Amino acid sequence: MEGNKRWVSGDLQHPDRDPNRRQLVAQQQEPFGAILSCIDSRVPPELLFDTGLGALYVMRTGGEAVGPVVTGSVEYGPMTSDTPLIVVLGHQRCGAVEAAYKSLRDDKPLPGNLQAIVKALQPAYEQAVREGGGDPVETMARAQVKLTAADLRSNQDLAPLVGKGALAVVGAYYSLDTGKVEVLAGAPS
Repeated sequence: MEGNKRWVSGDLQHPDRDPNRRQLVAQQQEPFGAILSCIDSRVPPELLFDTGLGALYVMRTGGEAVGPVVTGSVEYGPMTSDTPLIVVLGHQRCGAVEAAYKSLRDDKPLPGNLQAIVKALQPAYEQAVREGGGDPVETMARAQVKLTAADLRSNQDLAPLVGKGALAVVGAYYSLDTGKVEVLAGAPS
């Protein structure tokens, strides 16, 4: 979050982005966090948290959609190298969430494998419909973050790590307008 404050203020340090760091992490990595974020080109986790090489495991899928391979990728750091943090990072004006929302609302499947994203985001759509609100797409995007973080937190392999305090699974939301990351759920105490 300190890195995000630097991103918002423009006082970037660009840490660990040089040949020395590259050589240091070439043989081994020990990221302090794993981030599951959207594929959106405006939401690059390494930049918006002002981090460098070897700091983060980053997985990116449309609307933070998950399936077995993505879940396994998220589990990799905590289960193999004691990475203590997972962040599920949604964002403002998410095109994948908007496309899934319209597909579900209008009962019009998307072409090809895009429909897999729609299917993965259906629980967030259903929650957004129940919650209502002025902007259902934003409500759905936030719901997707919270639901995915909760699912990871209670996952059979990650739950024991969360239970003993070795892992935090945080749901967060990025504002395209301000650059600020807001924690929605799961902040470690």
